[in-house]
Amino acid sequence: MDEQNLIEMANRIGEFFDSMPDREEALAGVADHIRRFWEPRMRRALLAALDRPDAGGSQSISPIVKEALLAHRDTLTPAAASVS
Repeated sequence: MDEQNLIEMANRIGEFFDSMPDREEALAGVADHIRRFWEPRMRRALLAALDRPDAGGSQSISPIVKEALLAHRDTLTPAAASVS
């Protein structure tokens, strides 16, 4: 999975919601869109990029996306797959 492509896609989502006057609503919108439309491994990869500032990935994550990921991390983190 191309981490930089995921970051670019997330940033485009952030651009859309960044124009909203209510910041909390905008952050929730970014997080909700990613939660609803991105598969779990995409969300895991984006959150991993956020956690690796030294790797340079999170440097390119836009401020609104970074803030949304941090504020809504609990709902964006996919549940662990159960092994039967």
